[in-house]
Amino acid sequence: MKILCVGKKGYDILRRQFKTEIIELIELRTVKQIGFANADAIGRKLLQLYDDGQFDVATLFYAKFRSVIQQIPTAQQIIPAQLPAEEAGAAVSNYEYEPNEAAILEDLLPRNISVQVLGALLENVASEMGAKMSAMDSATRNAGEMIKKYTLRYNRTRQAMITKELIEIISGAEAL
Repeated sequence: MKILCVGKKGYDILRRQFKTEIIELIELRTVKQIGFANADAIGRKLLQLYDDGQFDVATLFYAKFRSVIQQIPTAQQIIPAQLPAEEAGAAVSNYEYEPNEAAILEDLLPRNISVQVLGALLENVASEMGAKMSAMDSATRNAGEMIKKYTLRYNRTRQAMITKELIEIISGAEAL
């Protein structure tokens, strides 16, 4: 098993148990917006490692965005390519390709790997943003509750002090 980590969070978690299996860490912290160029570099690195015989199967692990409060851990095999179950039984048609099939696949397969990596990166970013939105919403709600609680406490304390001063004034006036 070999691990190519993309991002510091996953690396920090995996290095505790799998330090010897991690072959490289790819940092995207300085990247403001994930694009195809980032995914293409990762895809080319994967293909280079595959061509060098470093692994037989490559699987992407990422958080798939379902909703703001739900992210689904997902494993997707990208090398060797697997057809989805509904497409595996589809009828095969004979077509002639120009240029030949090998030339087309030679160009398309590396792009397919990069596109799948880009999809995983974008799903991960969306999941991260959803988690941040959920955390910020909870923090805002908690801050609102604290403001209400402390405002009520402040008003009660202020009212008690005013009442105390009034009692002292009335007591002083009765003493005269």
